[in-house]
Amino acid sequence: MSETRVFTPSLGPAEYVFALTAEEGADLETALAGLEARYAALCASLGLDRESAIFRRLFVSDAQNQAARVRASTLAKSDPRAPFALSLVEQPPAFGAKLALLAYHLGPDGFSSREALGDGVAVHRMGLTHLWIGGLCAGAEQNPVPMRPQTRAVFTRLKEILAPYQATIRDHCVRTWIYVRDVDLFYQDMVSERREVFAEEGLTPATHFIASTGIGGACAHRYDLVAMDSYAIAGLRAEQVRYLNDFSRLNAPKEYGVSFERATEVRYADRRHVFLSGTASIDRNGEVVHVGDAEAQLDRALDNAAGLLAQGGARLEDLLYLLVYLRDPADAPRLERRLERALPDVPRILLHAPVCRPQWLVEIEGVAAVRAEESGLPRF
Repeated sequence: MSETRVFTPSLGPAEYVFALTAEEGADLETALAGLEARYAALCASLGLDRESAIFRRLFVSDAQNQAARVRASTLAKSDPRAPFALSLVEQPPAFGAKLALLAYHLGPDGFSSREALGDGVAVHRMGLTHLWIGGLCAGAEQNPVPMRPQTRAVFTRLKEILAPYQATIRDHCVRTWIYVRDVDLFYQDMVSERREVFAEEGLTPATHFIASTGIGGACAHRYDLVAMDSYAIAGLRAEQVRYLNDFSRLNAPKEYGVSFERATEVRYADRRHVFLSGTASIDRNGEVVHVGDAEAQLDRALDNAAGLLAQGGARLEDLLYLLVYLRDPADAPRLERRLERALPDVPRILLHAPVCRPQWLVEIEGVAAVRAEESGLPRF
């Protein structure tokens, strides 16, 4: 299985993605040391400075017990002169490992400047500011707080971070990743509050929503029910963005009351990015397909993803990475064999993370990149 992907456009910086899972069955110290060594070696083999990292997401098996140690590691610490966005999420790697890493880097000349935003980073390039924000949460350490106020607090904090860059959730937020503790119980409350927040921000079924994944997961705070990562682009022009669906395969999420886009394309003079939302085994009527069969559900999810990517001129093979969320980690070996046959060159991480409907056994997401030549648009 490939652990790295490099996208090299005709202009501008290359993009690098690493998807690494620690040694199965290793204790935390061994897992950290092994992952740090592999990551460093891969960066060196590509001639890539580790300080070129823009975003790192660390998947852990037990956030409350592991977060402090992981944050003290070189995987999480950054040079103050070269900050990156950091996300730490409790989503156990599916093969019995304690730790996995998804990292995104830009090659030489990838940015004019950057500044830290807490666990986020603002990357300035070509008149745009790319805002990668990790680990937004309510920080509920001492007392339980209901899901709906927590959800509102997370989006309020996102608004506050965007505001100094003259950016808004409606016009500049491209992608969110929302992690829900005990997703079977609390997902609907998150969805309901998000819908109200979006309506206040001018995001409605008549306008558009945001590409997103809402999935089982948690941060390190004991009573937090929701956490979020986000990507926004200050200076993004409306003509750079398209919201994608393939109605021959999938219905619109708004038909069953969920406020997100199936996929979002962002276009530049030299490349296109297609942000694939969490995609499962669903049909054009919004119904779960292949109930009880994880392998068939994976095939349908991949087919749905292929249809969405095609609307943006991309293929499954253009994915920079693939995250695969499993309700039952016992399905991982069979699904990994299937993925190795279907997409051997796409780096991936398989995670134990229940999907929002109990009948869905698997969900996938990723970002595709393809070359483009559209001189009227900003360069990436």
